[in-house]
Amino acid sequence: MQSIFTTHSPKETQELGFRIGKRLKKSSIVALIGDLGTGKTCLTQGIAQGVGIDAKQIVNSPSYILINEYTGPCPIYHLDLYRIRYSAELEDLGLEEYIYGHGICVIEWADRLLEALPESYLKIVLTHGKTENTRTIKIIGVGVEYTELIRDFQPDNHEHS
Repeated sequence: MQSIFTTHSPKETQELGFRIGKRLKKSSIVALIGDLGTGKTCLTQGIAQGVGIDAKQIVNSPSYILINEYTGPCPIYHLDLYRIRYSAELEDLGLEEYIYGHGICVIEWADRLLEALPESYLKIVLTHGKTENTRTIKIIGVGVEYTELIRDFQPDNHEHS
């Protein structure tokens, strides 16, 4: 099951992330897929706010350090796999403990290592739209738990299939 959304500004992308974050629970995994500049970090900022992470914590891309951890009612582990090439590197770097941990794990560039993810997760594919700030965001529930999450998630400008 999937839902498709169109956002027209970074603020709308963050608002969509906020709505997603409100529905996540401990041990949720969010796999973000998209080219550079499609809004993966912007969406993550909204997810963090929706989970209840204090707005004073700056949510930014962990490109060079691989992971940022944000504390709150439920911690968020924000991973960036852009520089990871093999699933064995996840274990070597200790990243699996975050993916399978008790917090919410948001993974940018998750398409590089989908085989390392568990059977169930929320897959979000972001693409550039027709204008500079427009994004198409496809949310796919992989596994029963996340299919249920998508079923209940229907904002005004969506396509549902």
